[in-house]
Amino acid sequence: MPEGLSNRPPGPTREQIDEVARRFLTTTEMVAEARRKLHPHSWDFVAGGSETEATVARNRLALDVWALRPRVLRDVLEESVDPSSSLLGIALSIPIIFAPVGGMTMLDPLGALGPVRAAAQFGTMTFISSVTEPDLEVAASEADGRLVLQLYIRGDADWVDAYVERAAKAGCRAICFTVDTDAYSRRERNQLNRFFQGTPLVTGGRTGVMSNTGREHQEKFSWKDIARVREKFNLPVIVKGIATAEDARIAVEHGVAVVYVSNHGGRQLDHGQGTLEILPEVVEAVQGRAEIVIDGGFARGTDMVKALALGAKAVGIGKLQAWALAAGGEAAMTRLLDLLREEIVKDLMLMGITKFAELDRSFLAPARPVTWPTALSAFPHLDRY
Repeated sequence: MPEGLSNRPPGPTREQIDEVARRFLTTTEMVAEARRKLHPHSWDFVAGGSETEATVARNRLALDVWALRPRVLRDVLEESVDPSSSLLGIALSIPIIFAPVGGMTMLDPLGALGPVRAAAQFGTMTFISSVTEPDLEVAASEADGRLVLQLYIRGDADWVDAYVERAAKAGCRAICFTVDTDAYSRRERNQLNRFFQGTPLVTGGRTGVMSNTGREHQEKFSWKDIARVREKFNLPVIVKGIATAEDARIAVEHGVAVVYVSNHGGRQLDHGQGTLEILPEVVEAVQGRAEIVIDGGFARGTDMVKALALGAKAVGIGKLQAWALAAGGEAAMTRLLDLLREEIVKDLMLMGITKFAELDRSFLAPARPVTWPTALSAFPHLDRY
């Protein structure tokens, strides 16, 4: 393993964190910096989706077709605003988690270590992918108990059990199974770039990180396997990739702790629904029997507010996380969380509430979108850079 991924390298200094805060006054600047720094192949790998990228667009559209309904004269002194939430019994300073992202060494030499550290220090949570660096134990040692392992299935039941045992021993709060990858999609940006799994740019030179070896086990994985893991281990199970009420009901019938609404950021099945469009039917199906997490194009504080108004406990960010990491490493991850917290606090104040417990669907109204939906349409000033 390359030096720096098998040990605990020092994090950024206070001076470096302050310098990053001065450079990035907006998330737009982070996205612009990531676009400038990343190889075009890596940029497309993060920004793109599958085939026509209709699902990517619908993720954004599902957010844009809701407007916020603010209330006024409600005594919202800034010091009284509490933007916190919780997940799996862990307090979250804001209702945002770092979603699992594979191959993160193409974004930063230390891979997911920066997001893990930033989340731990900020008081939120990271889902670390089984197809990224650093090793699980290294990440867990820096996570302050705020880590979930997200697992792609690449072996039989014994292989899965060994991974679950490893996650439990490392102190992970849950095991998360991604279930929407029975086939690896046709990601045409990658194909046009001749940029495939095993390409050193994708893996930071570690060609085994994103290997397809053993994919047949993912294809065979079923609800029977979820039931077996639930019965055998005392570790909460999260199922990521739920996109229908029908599967949400099956998940809670199997004792899943968290139903994770996701379409893989539009990177798997093309022409799927946007995740925020799916959320209400999932909330209705779950009926409070499990917590609900969602991801899929979330990039702004107002996006997070909409998700919580519709019943989510927390929102995962993937593309935005990747762009911030590419822009400035661990220091930029800390800055990203600061900026999102600032957006959320101001949004709550302007809506006339001081905590998410006061938020419900009455604060939303259907609306016409004002921009053409893309992965970047949440950053309308990006063309300045």
